Amino acid sequence: MIPNFKSHPWHGIAVGPDAPNVVTVFVEIVPSDTIKYEVDKETGFLKVDRPQKFSNIIPAVYGFVPRTYCDEEVKKLAIERGSTDVTEGDHDPLDILVLSSHNIHSGGLLMDAIPIGGFKMIDKGEADDKIISVLVDDQVYGHIRDISELPKAEVSRLQHYFLTYKNLPFEPANCRIDEIYGADHAKEVIVASQKDYAKNYGG
Repeated sequence: MIPNFKSHPWHGIAVGPDAPNVVTVFVEIVPSDTIKYEVDKETGFLKVDRPQKFSNIIPAVYGFVPRTYCDEEVKKLAIERGSTDVTEGDHDPLDILVLSSHNIHSGGLLMDAIPIGGFKMIDKGEADDKIISVLVDDQVYGHIRDISELPKAEVSRLQHYFLTYKNLPFEPANCRIDEIYGADHAKEVIVASQKDYAKNYGG
């Protein structure tokens, strides 16, 4: 009998045959979570990163794109777009947020998403892009193809979360968003992160 091993969610799952137009997403956190989970890079299991100490609630499903990595190519893109103080990528898989009208109850699952834009986030000198996407075939969001089609209030809500989710009272913020970009640049970031992955891990 052949053993049935579970694939590592970062290294063992394909980004998808139509990437970067449609990408596989491994979900780590959902809006009902009061604890921030992330994949343990060594084992592939979800682990507790930290309890959410304050009122920051993730506004949509959040995870990463498998077989991506944010290093020199992602840093280069940030610098080309004007973020001259960037020193490196954040050395993690590429973060992605998925908009959906459905109540997804837990992480640890896969879904297909269409990138529509993103935030050029700089965190302590690291390029830490946040890709914004929509769930394939979602009844409310599934037709959207660019972040410009979202209501401005929705974009502001997402932006506010990423600017505040690491904040501590009475301490200055260490991150900023230099640019809100559309679908075309989001796909460039995905491709850059795939190149960074290939350089560091092969493939």
